[in-house]
Amino acid sequence: MLSRVIYGARISLPVGLVVIIFSMVVGCLVGASAGYIGGIYDLLIMRLADITMAFPSIVLALAIAAVLGPSLTNALIAMVLVWWPEYARLMRGQVLSVRTNEYVTAATVVGVPSGRILFKHILPNTFGPILVKASMDAGSAIMNIAALSFIGLGAVPPTPEWGAMVSLGRYRFYSWWLTTFPGLAILTVVLGYNFFGDGVRDAFDPRTNNG
Repeated sequence: MLSRVIYGARISLPVGLVVIIFSMVVGCLVGASAGYIGGIYDLLIMRLADITMAFPSIVLALAIAAVLGPSLTNALIAMVLVWWPEYARLMRGQVLSVRTNEYVTAATVVGVPSGRILFKHILPNTFGPILVKASMDAGSAIMNIAALSFIGLGAVPPTPEWGAMVSLGRYRFYSWWLTTFPGLAILTVVLGYNFFGDGVRDAFDPRTNNG
């Protein structure tokens, strides 16, 4: 059991980071382009994001994973499809705020290409809140992937993923160690990511950052 829990860290820890990275990349690119381009494109992207966010994230992820089939890869795809709108809306708001600054207006007046303005002058000044959200969401991503594996829509046994390991102990109540130790591993990692997210938030908060 100890060896499986330790080996399962090689699966459970990276999957949370993969979900966050892909959700952040997709959401930031879509949200930044929507905020900068505006018009019909912005309207369509935001309405799609609103429709996705209207459903509870775990319920929508369950539905998508059930359609795609039980596997860890499909669970990751389901989580990315559910979480990208949150990053898109946050990035769109940041772009709309930054694009009104004087240096962006000056770059537009002198004829700097739109793509260069977006990627060089706007995006570097918008990633503070994005990084804070990503650090706070990492623990939730690991827990949601474990939940999908627990009900059979994520990693398939005998893959030593922590959620799947907890699921194996459901029918052996008196073998308490089958669920206790993978559950403690999930709890420890989620708490660690939450504490890390609090630290990142404090670092980017001007009210608490005295540096």
